Amino acid sequence: MEEDLFQLRQLPVVKFRRTGESSRSDEDVISGEHEIQIEGVRTELEPVELEDGAAVPKEFANPTDDTFMVEDAVEAIGFGKFQWKLSVITGLAWASNCYQDGRCYGNDDFKYPSSSASLGRHFSGVSQVVFVGMMSSSTLWGNISDQYGRKTGLKISVLWTLYYGILSGFAPVYSWILVLRGLVGFGIGGVPQSVTLYAEFLPMKARAKCILLIEVFWAIGTVFEVLLAVLVMPTLGWRWLLILSALPLLLFAVLCFWLPESARYDVLSGNQEKAIATLKRIATENGAPMPLGKLIISRQEDRGKMRDLFTPHFRWTTLLLWFIWFSNAFSYYGLVLLTTEFFQAGDVCSISSRRKEVKAKCSLTCEYLTEEDYTDLLWTTLSEFPGVLVTLWIIDRIGRKKTMALSFFVFSFCSLLLFLCVGRNVLTVLLFIARAFISGGFQAAYVYTPEVYPTATRALGLGTCSGMARVGALITPFIAQVMLESSVYLTLVVYSGCCLLAAVASCFLPIETKGRGLQESSHREWGQEMVGKGSHSPGVTRSNSGSQE
Repeated sequence: MEEDLFQLRQLPVVKFRRTGESSRSDEDVISGEHEIQIEGVRTELEPVELEDGAAVPKEFANPTDDTFMVEDAVEAIGFGKFQWKLSVITGLAWASNCYQDGRCYGNDDFKYPSSSASLGRHFSGVSQVVFVGMMSSSTLWGNISDQYGRKTGLKISVLWTLYYGILSGFAPVYSWILVLRGLVGFGIGGVPQSVTLYAEFLPMKARAKCILLIEVFWAIGTVFEVLLAVLVMPTLGWRWLLILSALPLLLFAVLCFWLPESARYDVLSGNQEKAIATLKRIATENGAPMPLGKLIISRQEDRGKMRDLFTPHFRWTTLLLWFIWFSNAFSYYGLVLLTTEFFQAGDVCSISSRRKEVKAKCSLTCEYLTEEDYTDLLWTTLSEFPGVLVTLWIIDRIGRKKTMALSFFVFSFCSLLLFLCVGRNVLTVLLFIARAFISGGFQAAYVYTPEVYPTATRALGLGTCSGMARVGALITPFIAQVMLESSVYLTLVVYSGCCLLAAVASCFLPIETKGRGLQESSHREWGQEMVGKGSHSPGVTRSNSGSQE
């Protein structure tokens, strides 16, 4: 008898769940289960702690419980054929973004030939108009993507950009070019939302690597646009360059109809059946089984609200990220402009005297970039490929915050080394390294930002950060060109100091997102999705707009 009792004490707790339609008490509705406890047996489960960068084990990612979340399904299905297709489509959007925003042309150094003299003299401001449009629309597109869906916002912005991108090639006068390119910029402000949609379909282990590799498409787009300019500009002119540059957007617009809506968004908006259909489609394409049980719905109606970015939990994150994105764009585009200036001068020390000569010469006529100038731009652009590889290697080892901090620090250090009046070869190496790291840091910010914000404000958070980046892009010509005429050293100090502050800001970000799941509702604790299904923290209160089914 004593032996039987001893064996009975070793048995685990047995849980019985109701599966019928019988009436349930209020307690049953909340817990959904009854427990029979045997004296002497531990009923609490010990938490399992994962090492840094470790993948979620299959037994947790594909639960045998009767409920699961989108995070569980994405982890269980894993990376496969569907994600490969999505990577190519997102990369195409990224390359198309490069074709339209003017960065590939060397910004203010790119001159469009025209029969109108005023058009040739003033077209250098067109890229700035594009940035104004991007800055003014980024937050709006983020709000639309949170309110009405990622796919909806992305399709509208792409069709908008395609229409005005082609139309700008038929502009009769300079004023019409400014208006139409400004409208192009307004549409481009929504293209970064492709990263939001992309990130929400990626399993945790592959998320950083995949978002970083999108930068490869950006670099490829840059190279092809420069080559297109070399081939088209001398023969067909700037009108055909604008029209041909819009064609990749046409392909992306067609492929957009293949894109599914984000299952995370569908869950948050209460569309359980649509979310399940999307997950089943991904599982079928990847040849992986769906998790067992019922999908948990965390409905939240008040999505895409600016106030949610400034709750006590996200206030410092938002402010620090705004400065980090500002510094990224400010330094990246500043370096693009400085590269052309430094190469034309030969070295840093002789740039002041050369600026005077160029100023006197340009008072009479404007010069177009030569084929040799485009070749220099092409070689400097290639630095972004090793930048992606370095960032790819370190981001899952040292974390997102340290990766961004390291990128800013290396850029700042290379900027200070330019004080030494180095020759052309050393100058090229320093500019190559600086651009590699600042482009890698920019891409690391694209990894961190969608990870840190919940689904309810993820698109808005990315949109506002992108808008701050455009502010930096608008300001940087006044430093890289206007201030450069007065003092090259003061210009370098500004860029170096800004990046040092951004490195400090990266270190002070409150949340490290490496190895963490994506938060769904903004009314839940950050990372609660990875704690367990059906567990409710005692300190979390539900709002009227957030419900659990």
